[in-house]
Amino acid sequence: MITRSRAAEAARRNEEPSREDHQIDNGLIIDLTMKKSKVNRRADEAKLMEENKAESILKPYLKRDKGNIALLVFLYVLQGIPLGLAGAMPLLLQTKSVAYKDQAKFSLVFWPFSIKLLWAPIVDTAYFSRFGRRKTWLVPVQYLIGIFMLVLSRHIEKLIDENMGEGPSILLLTAIFFSLNFLAATQDIAVDGWALTMLSRENVGYASTCNSVGQTAGYFMGNVVFLALTSADLSNKYLRTEPQPTGVVTLSGFFYFWGIIFLVCTTLVGLFKQEKSEKELHGEEAVEGIVDGYKTLIKILHRPSILNLIFILLTVKIGFAATDSVTGLKMIESGVPKENLALLAIPMVPIQILLPVYISRYTAGPRPLDVFIKSMPYRLFMGVVFVLCVWWTNIVRGPGQEAFPIYFYATILLVYAVHQVTLYCMFVSLMAFHSRISDPRVGGTYLTLLNTVTNFGGNWCQTLALWMVDGLTWTTCVGGSVTQHCSGKINAKACSDAGGVCKTLVDGYYVESLICVVLGFLWLQWKGQKTRSLQDLPESVWKYQ
Repeated sequence: MITRSRAAEAARRNEEPSREDHQIDNGLIIDLTMKKSKVNRRADEAKLMEENKAESILKPYLKRDKGNIALLVFLYVLQGIPLGLAGAMPLLLQTKSVAYKDQAKFSLVFWPFSIKLLWAPIVDTAYFSRFGRRKTWLVPVQYLIGIFMLVLSRHIEKLIDENMGEGPSILLLTAIFFSLNFLAATQDIAVDGWALTMLSRENVGYASTCNSVGQTAGYFMGNVVFLALTSADLSNKYLRTEPQPTGVVTLSGFFYFWGIIFLVCTTLVGLFKQEKSEKELHGEEAVEGIVDGYKTLIKILHRPSILNLIFILLTVKIGFAATDSVTGLKMIESGVPKENLALLAIPMVPIQILLPVYISRYTAGPRPLDVFIKSMPYRLFMGVVFVLCVWWTNIVRGPGQEAFPIYFYATILLVYAVHQVTLYCMFVSLMAFHSRISDPRVGGTYLTLLNTVTNFGGNWCQTLALWMVDGLTWTTCVGGSVTQHCSGKINAKACSDAGGVCKTLVDGYYVESLICVVLGFLWLQWKGQKTRSLQDLPESVWKYQ
């Protein structure tokens, strides 16, 4: 018994230290857990401090980039001037009663921005390093634009005026403005590439804002201001006390003024703006050599993500083709003075300048394409609204009334304002996405590729829409000696010579506008989610290597 008791006591003693050990172990575990929790809290606090620090240094970066942002905006303003002038020509030509097929021919002047990818690798890789990679092209190209405008100022009025009753020489005007836009497109390659290195990496998303604001302001001055100041009717009504046969500014005078501005400003940029090398900015050399530049372009084009994006950019604007290219021309055809349409753009300028700044708050982050996709249905719906506006234009004037009522212009202004919101939401978000995925080592080529495809995606369908208007329009010659289809300038003249009147049965504008809107919604259903998912891909899939 004693032996068993001692054994039991010994066993009890052996068990008690075991329980104490468990208590100690539990204490150690709790202590370690608390320490680990403290370490995690400290790590989280350190991470938060780093994030706060990153946010705190964002303001100095913005402050440091203010001068660069201002320069980029100004360079994009200069780029917008030739584009605005080219955009004003169709309105001037429409007053000369040119055919829509001639308008389609002239629309080719915008194609340099759609094919600039062909020479972008040359601009991106051939340069004088001592002068600057981007300035090597920017300075001489802007000098050429200035000289081009000075020469053109002496002949532009003769080219636009009717020549022996045959009308303006469309082919010659197309060749001239195609060449001018070729120079502007080359300047765009240089400025886009410079924007990726001129701005700090934290602020590169604002490059699209600089593009939108500057190009809009330049286009406004080259288009709206140009049409307003050269209009005799508008100048006599608002700017003069005694009527004169011409506007306060002549066509030649406007071209001459901007030719001088280009020469002076280019000289100042060439002398006083210094450009850092890519090695200083990124710690590595850019692609060297023209051949390597084209090889790099091929590498980029082999990326599956790029191929998917290219297909999207080439087809996304089908839904807007008819309303974007034909609506203004149809209103002029219905009797709305081109000067009044130009004046409607003036209240749009604050919207067009402030919208990109506001929208950039939502597009500078990691998901800019959310804004793009959400805006698309509204822009497509505006196509239907524009069709109704054109239809209304033909009936709003009462019998014997020459002028359109003020409520007509107020309504058109409101429609334009809503359309601009949808348009700029899509434009700024897409440009922000391009800036985010572009590799700065080949910034000119990369960004030019994406912007070129974007421009081409709009130009091909707009040219096609202009070309098809007459073909989709059903007309007949009424009251003459012949009964025939009289769509087009030649057939309409034959009808008139025969003593008849060309009557429109079905306007092709309405037909193709509705077709485009339907195709746009079908595209959104087909490719909308695929487009949105592109922004979720890792950064590595966009690199050219």
